[in-house]
Amino acid sequence: MHVLVTADTIGGVWIYTRELVAGLARKGVRVTLVSFGEIPTAEQTEWLEGLRGVDFHPTGFHLEWMQDARQDIEHSGQYLMSIIEEARPDVLHLNQFAYGALPTEIPKLVVAHSDVLSWWESVNGAEPPEDEWMRWYRRTVAEGLQAATAVVAPSHWMMQCIERLYGAPRVRTVIHNGRTPVLFNAHCDKQDMVLSVGRVWDAGKQVNLLVESELQAPVCIIGQEQHADESLRQESFVRRQGLEFRGVQSQSQLRSMYGRAAIYAATSRYEPFGLAPLEAAFSRCAIVANDIPTFRELWGHAVCYFRRNDAASLAETIASLRADRELRLTFANLALNRARQRFTAGRMVDEYLALYKTMITAGVAAA
Repeated sequence: MHVLVTADTIGGVWIYTRELVAGLARKGVRVTLVSFGEIPTAEQTEWLEGLRGVDFHPTGFHLEWMQDARQDIEHSGQYLMSIIEEARPDVLHLNQFAYGALPTEIPKLVVAHSDVLSWWESVNGAEPPEDEWMRWYRRTVAEGLQAATAVVAPSHWMMQCIERLYGAPRVRTVIHNGRTPVLFNAHCDKQDMVLSVGRVWDAGKQVNLLVESELQAPVCIIGQEQHADESLRQESFVRRQGLEFRGVQSQSQLRSMYGRAAIYAATSRYEPFGLAPLEAAFSRCAIVANDIPTFRELWGHAVCYFRRNDAASLAETIASLRADRELRLTFANLALNRARQRFTAGRMVDEYLALYKTMITAGVAAA
């Protein structure tokens, strides 16, 4: 089997792509990988070294959620079609909406990782204002979804958003994201520290709750502090004693921090899945999570919830875990066990492979 996979190098989709492509390659699947957004760094691509059967095409074309992406999407679509015509894969695994509308008979799988409209609603409590760019974005996403052979979302909540905002795709399914457990250390000695990972500038990640909650615990926040677009930058958060911002960290640095942290704070108010809480779970952190539908769907009773978007409740919940070692260990083990049972990369890859085969068979039958 030969699969063409598109990805972007900004954010969690690249981590997801690493797990997917490496898993497919280990199973003997040939992969053509095309990336957009930014040219990846050497650290981002080191996992590709020595991986057989993977042909990588990095590009710097802008992504569809970027305000100045319109012309780039047209050009990147043309470039992608030239790769498709040359490679002739059996199936297209598209991690952007726009490419679902590409004019090809090859089965097209579009994965709805997130979108601007559902993000805006979650952050602002209302639909985004209409302007020329937003009308273009709505149309582009809807056309890509409707033209796709199948659509996947990483959670049922995200799929419901897609159906409500853009219409129900012809074929749709949920495949939860996964990570490789052995990449993380679940047996480190834990420190009295609260960790949170996410883009500081992203209101959807809502790390400001950790600043507002005036926790007595040491807190470490990891992630990009300023938006790449200068016009969208906000003032930096006020520093206080016990609160540490570490900026962007390497994967090895992140694994070390997860291993040391006793508690992970999942503060997001918008989270179609959330790889960072999963990585914390594989590191045996007790997870304190915002009470949003996605976290309830994915984690059930394996994490400790605080009242939605409430800094005081976050502080109270963290304080209760710090004060009760047995309770903290119980939640740490619950999160680890649920992650191992439901959210491994191996399970994710197998589910995608099964879907690819179904799509290819259906395409052959239709022909």
